Amino acid sequence: MSRKRQLTAIIEREGDGYVALCPELDIASQGSSIEDARANLKEALELFLETADPAEVKERMHDEVFVTRVEVAVG
Repeated sequence: MSRKRQLTAIIEREGDGYVALCPELDIASQGSSIEDARANLKEALELFLETADPAEVKERMHDEVFVTRVEVAVG
């Protein structure tokens, strides 16, 4: 039985497509739509977690990731 884990996906437009980043493992992917970028990131994460040495996963994993917005002065 496989375990499930919730990870963060940050998706942003880049040119004509979208880039998806998982900051917990510093893994990224891309796609032509938000849905494609999300699906491709999920696939990349699953492949990494299936094949990576547990020590590498532990070393790369950032358990605390906070996504927020900040207001800055411009000009």
